[in-house]
Amino acid sequence: MKKWIPLVILALFMFSCKSRKAAQDAQQNSDSLVVKNNDSNEPIDAGQNVANRLDFYEKIYLHEKFDYLRINTKITADNIKVSPLDAIIYIETDKKIWSKIDFLFFNAARALISPDGIKAMDKYNKNYIDSDFEYLNNLLNVNFFNYTNLEKLLIGRTFFTLSNRNARITKNMQGYQMESISNLKFTTENGEREYKLNLQYSEDYNLTDLKLKDVKSDDAVEIVYSDWETQPNNVKLPKNVKIIIKGSKNSQILLENTNFVFSRMETPYSVPSSYKKIEIK
Repeated sequence: MKKWIPLVILALFMFSCKSRKAAQDAQQNSDSLVVKNNDSNEPIDAGQNVANRLDFYEKIYLHEKFDYLRINTKITADNIKVSPLDAIIYIETDKKIWSKIDFLFFNAARALISPDGIKAMDKYNKNYIDSDFEYLNNLLNVNFFNYTNLEKLLIGRTFFTLSNRNARITKNMQGYQMESISNLKFTTENGEREYKLNLQYSEDYNLTDLKLKDVKSDDAVEIVYSDWETQPNNVKLPKNVKIIIKGSKNSQILLENTNFVFSRMETPYSVPSSYKKIEIK
């Protein structure tokens, strides 16, 4: 039962990294759309069936809003022996994500993340971190996510926006597939990385699979969403979120969401003075 802090961060904040400057191909709304009427059943592809594209974009990017969401979940990870763990993930939209993880009847870890950074404490080993998102950059081997994208990841929203000229959209047996035509380029102080993006949606436009591959290495990430439910307020949410990391680092984490409550809750977070701070290198 060691290394609770990496676990709570991996389980809750997968991909949440310091905001970066993205290249033009990854900018939102960078191209205007020309509407054409086309009712054929041919694949929706770059420059074709743009009217269908507009409907597709509306379905995958526009969703019912909420202010507060509490998720009761069970966390299973392949690098710990005590899973599944009981956890609560609480989201205040655009403001914070708070969580606590329990082992049996013991509150083992607690975390608080905001646009300003990450706080997490390990009650079992009596230590804590207080950092920006660079820690997760190193932990997850990615370099391009921000706080807003983290919220979207946890609830199954599309957190990449491809420009119209860089999106290939096709109809397949599972629903719809959208992939990047040219590589997504993200620049940091450590240099530039390029990624290939592939997104799969169901017939009713729920995100079911996201694959992101570093084109210059074996590093890859896949997120699988399943068992979508429509809540009483018409918000659609996945009951299962599986995160798979491959390449220089390998890990799998499954979040099994058992209950959703759309109400505000208290989010206590305070570190005892006796706890030791872990310095991030």
